[in-house]
Amino acid sequence: MVGRPNDPHRALYRTFSFWMPAAQPQLIHAEEEPDSLAALQVALARNLFAPRARLVLHTWQNLNRPKKPHVRAVIRLAFGQAQAILCATEGALRVLREMGYRGPADVIPPVGVDTRLFRPVHRPPTAGRFVVAYAGRLVPEKGVDTLLEALARLGPEVRLKVIGDGPARTALQGLAARLGLGDRVEWLPPVPADRMPEVFARVDVLVLPSRTTPVWKEQLGRVLLEAMACQVPVAGSDSGAIPEVVGDAGLIFPEGDAAALADCLQRLWDTPGLRRELGERGRARVVARYSQDQIAARTAEFYRELTG
Repeated sequence: MVGRPNDPHRALYRTFSFWMPAAQPQLIHAEEEPDSLAALQVALARNLFAPRARLVLHTWQNLNRPKKPHVRAVIRLAFGQAQAILCATEGALRVLREMGYRGPADVIPPVGVDTRLFRPVHRPPTAGRFVVAYAGRLVPEKGVDTLLEALARLGPEVRLKVIGDGPARTALQGLAARLGLGDRVEWLPPVPADRMPEVFARVDVLVLPSRTTPVWKEQLGRVLLEAMACQVPVAGSDSGAIPEVVGDAGLIFPEGDAAALADCLQRLWDTPGLRRELGERGRARVVARYSQDQIAARTAEFYRELTG
């Protein structure tokens, strides 16, 4: 694509026709937001080269931020061109309706979890230790500082693995030092997706402590789904889509509340039976709602209904 690499909503594809004259599609599914120039580019190509095709767009936006007039104009044009819009979460569907879209829409995440790769793992006893993990970007909105403050409220047997990188890494390491956490925190580089099951085999719980900002709140929390598929119990904040994703298969705490998170971790540490129950619920929830098989089947059914 060409345009602003740090803003995918303002970039364009390096093609004009998208090969539509040769393909003559009946349906075009563009993984583009309704406020993106790329969505309008696809719509223009459809109008010129495949005018009978049904156009489906996709949205992750679960926060209805204030928009400038030119952005609202782009959204109105996209809404007028799209025959349907798929939403990653219920929150995204709610925002879509708030913005005025009244056409066909459904909640189907764009990518499911590979439940053959992410499957229940054997976790050997951790010799009197309780190992907590965070995996993701190290940025302020992910709330890793809340997790460190929660860790400081628990006994020395509770250890933390922080997996990932980002601009907040140095500040977080400084906070860990000031909290006296010392060797209780292990800082690890990002891990490829297909190696994450090995990580989950060495931890007792995964935490996603995301914190809402004026322009963002957690849009899905894919790492939660991957951990749940591996029958690892999870705890997440109430930011954005996290409660929707976790359901009754994990513990939820108020975002930014270190004391509440510490209580969740203490409860999981003290109750092996609860960890086992949540792990089993998590696996069942992912298989039923978020597996690749389920996402593919629901998407295909949506296509069939849309095309008649």
